[in-house]
Amino acid sequence: MDLRLRRLAVVAVALAVSAAAAEGFNITKILAEHPEYSKFNELLTKTRLAGDINRRRTITVLAVANGDIGALTSGHYTLGTLRHILEMHIVVDYFDEKKLKQLSHGATAASTMFQQSGAATDMNGYVNITQHRGGKVTFIADGAPDGTAPSTFVGDIYAKRFDYAVLHVSKVLSSPEAEAPVAPPAPVNLTDLLSKKYCKSFAGLLAANADAFSTINGTKDTALTLFCPVDAAVASFMPKFKNLTAKAKTAILLYHAVPDYYSLQLLKSNNGKVTTLATTSVAKKDYTYDVQTEDDTVTLDTKVTTSSIQATVRDDDPLAVYAISKFLQPKELFKVAEDLAPAPAPEGPKKKKTKKKPTTTSAAAAPSDDESADGPAADSSADDAADKAGAAPSLLARWAATAATVAAALALAA
Repeated sequence: MDLRLRRLAVVAVALAVSAAAAEGFNITKILAEHPEYSKFNELLTKTRLAGDINRRRTITVLAVANGDIGALTSGHYTLGTLRHILEMHIVVDYFDEKKLKQLSHGATAASTMFQQSGAATDMNGYVNITQHRGGKVTFIADGAPDGTAPSTFVGDIYAKRFDYAVLHVSKVLSSPEAEAPVAPPAPVNLTDLLSKKYCKSFAGLLAANADAFSTINGTKDTALTLFCPVDAAVASFMPKFKNLTAKAKTAILLYHAVPDYYSLQLLKSNNGKVTTLATTSVAKKDYTYDVQTEDDTVTLDTKVTTSSIQATVRDDDPLAVYAISKFLQPKELFKVAEDLAPAPAPEGPKKKKTKKKPTTTSAAAAPSDDESADGPAADSSADDAADKAGAAPSLLARWAATAATVAAALALAA
């Protein structure tokens, strides 16, 4: 009985770990459930910190309610300065109410994302946390001027023990260094940038497509990672590209753009599915692909093709551009590549052939000249079928991963 209970316990833990990994952490969704923090939530999205927070494994966010947000929404600060101020509210360690009230020696200094950004000097990116008599806990930025009133812990908003926590604090943390002016980034001419390094042909395709260029160019100053196929890859893909509809051409160009900033190091350490500008632009379509790393090489797997990063064109927050080996082909427009051909079915008993009268096929039923096995889908129903075909392996893969975890757990418990 004891052995069976041990096995069940191990299986339960394994399943819990798998479920937690699949669920992940989304600060935007968590704060969206609490309208009183809507302004703080909007600022996290505006400064692109929301994505950085979600990629962390251990984090504590010090959220400020709408009525205490102060000058952060007045337009007084540049976007770069706002980001630094908010980074002071993101502690790269786990704290909940219980831990705050059990601090060793009643105080500690915790590093923040502002400290890790490299913009803070000395210890100015640290927050001093102090427990006072009566259970009161305060936060104050290291280097804050004498007489600065600290921010007070109000209560827990969300906590996943030892991993993520969102705490309510009474006011914005004051930090002269974080509040220092940050000059906006110099303007970037995207066409010139691509034309000078590896991607002249891709730059030409973007320039010729007003919708795609406008969307990508309008995103580059906020947060953008662009994967541009090298000239040889564009030349190889051009016969297929020319056969696409105008709508499909726009979608496939947007498919090469991710509306978030990823340094090369982030791509290597944060493998998984990424959404693209095509995802947000084309209704009811997935348009995602998987980022993977093998032997220090970053690859992009669309289920149709696998492309690898060949060179860095630009990597300067908020814009990253990488030259890739192949044109990315989405499963929404092209046939999914099959790793293994299915085994032929055994032949059954031969049936007598019966003659049938010839039937006429209308022109409407016949396939059009520009459709092929690798061509764009003929209609929305075909697109939906492609989506379902792509989604099924993903779902099966998740079940398989969970089953493997459980099997390994049982083996250890045996």
